[in-house]
Amino acid sequence: MSATHETRPGGVHPRHGPHRPHAGTPSRRPRSLRRTTTHTSLRPDGPLGDVHLSAVGRDLWTGADGRAQVRARAGVDAVISFISDRSLRSLAVEPPAGPDDRLDLLEGRRVSSGFRRTLDEALPAETRAESLRYQLLDDLPTAVLVSGYAMGAAGMHPPRRAFDVRAQADICSGWATGATILVEAEQLGRVPHGTGPVAPLLVSDADPDAWHSFGPMGPHSMRRWRRIDVWRPVGDGPFAVEAFFRDSHMDAAGAETIVHEYLVRAALRPGTLEFADIEVDIGVLPWVECPAAGASATRLIGTTPHDLRERIRHEFTGTSTCTHLNDTLRALAALPYMVRAVGG
Repeated sequence: MSATHETRPGGVHPRHGPHRPHAGTPSRRPRSLRRTTTHTSLRPDGPLGDVHLSAVGRDLWTGADGRAQVRARAGVDAVISFISDRSLRSLAVEPPAGPDDRLDLLEGRRVSSGFRRTLDEALPAETRAESLRYQLLDDLPTAVLVSGYAMGAAGMHPPRRAFDVRAQADICSGWATGATILVEAEQLGRVPHGTGPVAPLLVSDADPDAWHSFGPMGPHSMRRWRRIDVWRPVGDGPFAVEAFFRDSHMDAAGAETIVHEYLVRAALRPGTLEFADIEVDIGVLPWVECPAAGASATRLIGTTPHDLRERIRHEFTGTSTCTHLNDTLRALAALPYMVRAVGG
């Protein structure tokens, strides 16, 4: 590759990854638990302003008769000084901090490297229990990181050579040495920008309980969507798992497009909760090199989700992995709790 291929307005980069987005949301199964979360990163003061992040989540039980019952709700509102240092200017959490919480440890911290370890110190009990509130906070660093896409989409880039892309080489498949990002960044002096496909709707009037309630997106905003379903098929077979993930962007004109999208399906053996099978359906990824990471998920077969976050952190590194797939797999650490709720 010897020339750059910057995306033209209204077009897509010729070396873009898969553009096969999913539309709609599957019906809730009887005797299932569904966890949904959204992280919406708003920029009310424009692309260069602070990020106002609203994260909302819900655990919803669907009974044998199809009736829905809310098992848990949680919310996080945060303001992040994105341009200067990504520090957490303010934080409000619902449910509010209990007597043993130490959420004050998070105030003023950078929402980047090291944030999750501080979170584990702040909420040790919830780290182990995989609470909904913990999930929302654990997703902050990568949701904030991805929110920077909005600046490139608006045509705003750091000064030439201000960001040393070589320092990020080989952190994942998309950033592998010789991959599109690295080659074009060397020539452009900044990270190249790609455009994803139009985002099909995930919510509909057919099932108003399919997702929790959340506010609208705005110009230059990003939204991270998560859905995890767990149910027990008829008989004594394994527990079935479906985990959906999407990052979408809304431009100044109100057009929503997708940056990343994965759908992970898995089976858990009753009793041991070992992964009996796992497969990754890639919906949307930004670059041609990114899909190579999909096979990394099969490393989970024969393991359990009990120590999943730590194993992902230490073992899922390098060019055979994807940062966003890793985060999708990390969220499966909630499966022991979800299986218990289903009746396993």
